[in-house]
Amino acid sequence: MKTAISLPDRLYKDAEKTAKSLGIPRSQLFARALQEFITRHRKEHVTESLNKVYSQTTLGSDLTNTENASIESIRELTQNDAW
Repeated sequence: MKTAISLPDRLYKDAEKTAKSLGIPRSQLFARALQEFITRHRKEHVTESLNKVYSQTTLGSDLTNTENASIESIRELTQNDAW
């Protein structure tokens, strides 16, 4: 499908240069960039959803303090990971 978009001059020039260096048409560069953006956005949504679920999960009282601390550490370390 064809579409028209407006770009700042500098972005257009950078896109032209990048498409030439990759040996692909400019429209293919735009399509690839948009697909990558959409894929990344979906992964961020999954991460946010998982973080929400994990933050609402109550840890069982049968876990030791060390186990609780380990689970919390993992949550903190992975909160910005893209899935």
